[in-house]
Amino acid sequence: MDFNVKKLAADAGTFLSRAVQFTEEKLGQAEKTELDAHLENLLAKAESTKVWTEKIMKQTEVLLQPNPNARIEEFVYEKLERKAPSRLNNQEQLAQYLIDAGNDFGPGTAYGNALINCGETQRRIGGAHRELVQTGAINFLTPLRNFIEGDYKTISKERKLLQNKRLDLDAAKTRLKKARVTEARASQLNAAEPERDTSFMVNLSYMLGVLHVKWLKMWTEEVTRSEQELRITQSEFDRQAEITRLLLEGISSTHAHHLRCLNDFVEAQMTYFAQCYQYMLDLQKQLGSFPSTFVSNNNQSSLTPMQNVPLPSISASAPLPAASNSVVTSGFSELKATSGSRKARVLYDYDAANSSELSLLADEVITVYSMPGMDSDWLMGERGNQKGKVPITYLELLN
Repeated sequence: MDFNVKKLAADAGTFLSRAVQFTEEKLGQAEKTELDAHLENLLAKAESTKVWTEKIMKQTEVLLQPNPNARIEEFVYEKLERKAPSRLNNQEQLAQYLIDAGNDFGPGTAYGNALINCGETQRRIGGAHRELVQTGAINFLTPLRNFIEGDYKTISKERKLLQNKRLDLDAAKTRLKKARVTEARASQLNAAEPERDTSFMVNLSYMLGVLHVKWLKMWTEEVTRSEQELRITQSEFDRQAEITRLLLEGISSTHAHHLRCLNDFVEAQMTYFAQCYQYMLDLQKQLGSFPSTFVSNNNQSSLTPMQNVPLPSISASAPLPAASNSVVTSGFSELKATSGSRKARVLYDYDAANSSELSLLADEVITVYSMPGMDSDWLMGERGNQKGKVPITYLELLN
């Protein structure tokens, strides 16, 4: 295998230079170029987003799949790109036991019939939970995981490159500073002439003068090289800082996307719990229809008969609560359908990704309106003389 020796030596020299600069900075023996405050804030925001996204994702996985062994097995199959074997969830397993027990005691008995009815209800709840897990994984967990394994990895890579470019820049500044100091000393030595008049001292002075001139020339050339190197490293650092900044400003869009995913997850949970409530309401009515003779045979039990348990006042045919954001969605739809404007309160801080957008502060009130051809997730916002596009997920329309 052929090796590029010069490139290998250059890379080793660069690595050593960075290591020396990093060590001297830690020991307080070298100056460090500080990033601007805006970039530092973006870096802190990205790191905070990564930390909390990992925690939320991990706990959501625990919520959807409480069994740690099952989670590990699903993780292994996912990495192997194979489909995990289908298994009964907790509700479906309980349903199977209840139905088997009811059949064993006899479907014609009150207890056996109740066990079978409970089992069928648990099976329906298990199916609803399976749908919740699938919807939550696709609409919520997958986008969070894509951010951690995709966008944030890219940010980390560019952030590391920025750190290396900063070390190169500071190392170049240090070399230029040392070269200028040595050049000044060489100039002083070259200016000093011996005041002896012997032939030996004249020859010695001439030889020393020649050496001083060469030394001064060498360090003058070193200063020139160091200045050129500083210009190059400064340019590379500025370019990498701009690349990193553009990536980090996308975190605000990531927050908006995760907010939409969170809304989808909340709606999936709402649907699941509404289904569970309806299933249990139907089951309670079935259990409450048992003959009183069965209840009278269990008067010695400390349990309260089902006939004495008051049912909820909600009718089985009553409509389930609608999503809380439906009113908000309809409000934005009406606004987009008209040419008028509305006042809106800002729910969260928002940093504009480009000049066409408007930065927002939480709790401020702005004027919003729609324009032809705009994306459905955006409106035009106006604050005084400033205006730009704003995401509707950050707004609450005011009456």
